Amino acid sequence: MNAPLDVPAQLPGWRHVYSGKVRDLYEPDGSPAGAALRDLHGDVVLVVASDRVSAYDHVLSPGIPGKGVVLTQLSLWWFEHLTDLVPNHVVSTDVPDAVAGRAMVCRRLDMFPVECVARGYLTGSGLAEYQEGGEVTGIPLPAGLVDGSRLPEPIFTPAAKAELGEHDENVRFSVVVDTVGPAAAETLRDLTLAVYARAEGVARERGVILADTKLEFGTDPVTGAITLGDEVLTPDSSRFWPADAWEPGRPQPSFDKQYVRDWLTSPASGWDQTSDATPPALPADVVARTRDRYLDAYRRLTGRALDV
Repeated sequence: MNAPLDVPAQLPGWRHVYSGKVRDLYEPDGSPAGAALRDLHGDVVLVVASDRVSAYDHVLSPGIPGKGVVLTQLSLWWFEHLTDLVPNHVVSTDVPDAVAGRAMVCRRLDMFPVECVARGYLTGSGLAEYQEGGEVTGIPLPAGLVDGSRLPEPIFTPAAKAELGEHDENVRFSVVVDTVGPAAAETLRDLTLAVYARAEGVARERGVILADTKLEFGTDPVTGAITLGDEVLTPDSSRFWPADAWEPGRPQPSFDKQYVRDWLTSPASGWDQTSDATPPALPADVVARTRDRYLDAYRRLTGRALDV
């Protein structure tokens, strides 16, 4: 197993402009190579997925080897399956060798300040809301649902984007209307549910349940079209469960970093989540098992194995 990779500070023709919990963004620099990139692609950014892993608003150490490649390659696979539903921001995968496999050249979008979430199953923050008042973001749900219950139909449960290091806040649809206007809000809702429906069916055919997913959209300044951006339908942005192990009434086994979260909140980690203390380093076995889950998700969904 290779060591986890971060992303380089310098890339030929590109200037680093932003670091998130997992991704780094670059824009063409002032060099001849950067000018050539602008001439070729227009207003673009290079989106690079690192191997960093975050939980409970902390970036943890070490990262998960190969995670950035899984996130990028799975996003590209899903973008291809969704092109008839919604345009996406990918322009090219011709990227510098140092970030090959984990980077995409993407159209710069005017992003909507909304996390577009579709839920087909009840868990996570949606379950917590339901247990408090029988609804999720103002949408009433039937009584008697438990952790992992399938909903009568998928629901759109948006969230307001938070600053780096803060939690996104679930909000009612009316807040989205007030933020982006009624026409855009309805389009974001309809697109989110359409993407979820398509992806849920594809995943189910492969023995995987797509419990929920978070999408991000922006407006393409060239075409004016609402466009799918960021990553899409990865284990970082979605909850994937093995269909043959689904059992409502308990937490479900998953193909994501839940294994990391579970270890952090276990007595074995010794971390007090309520304090300001930095989380401890992840043990080698936690890193390896989390990596296996990401690779298994990619293999089950695409039918291909990744050599990373």
